[in-house]
Amino acid sequence: MQGFAGPKAREQILERFAALPLLIPGRQDHVDAAELRNVCRRGGVQAGTIDALIAQLCIRHALTLLTVDHDFHHMARMVPLQVWQPPAHR
Repeated sequence: MQGFAGPKAREQILERFAALPLLIPGRQDHVDAAELRNVCRRGGVQAGTIDALIAQLCIRHALTLLTVDHDFHHMARMVPLQVWQPPAHR
């Protein structure tokens, strides 16, 4: 909800997000996210705590991550994270 102003924008965002499933991390997700951070760090990639948890949830649920944060692309070189890529231009 950060970066959006006004109650109308808030309502539109909440309405659109209501269509998405809510993933609640469990204890094992936090443990696995910490290991994911360690794997990335050993490979020379810095991963933040929340980014690692998001990546872990995507891995566990076999989801493709849609993001504009290039850090996830670096993480995907180290762990089995699927990051959406736009189709190649012909």
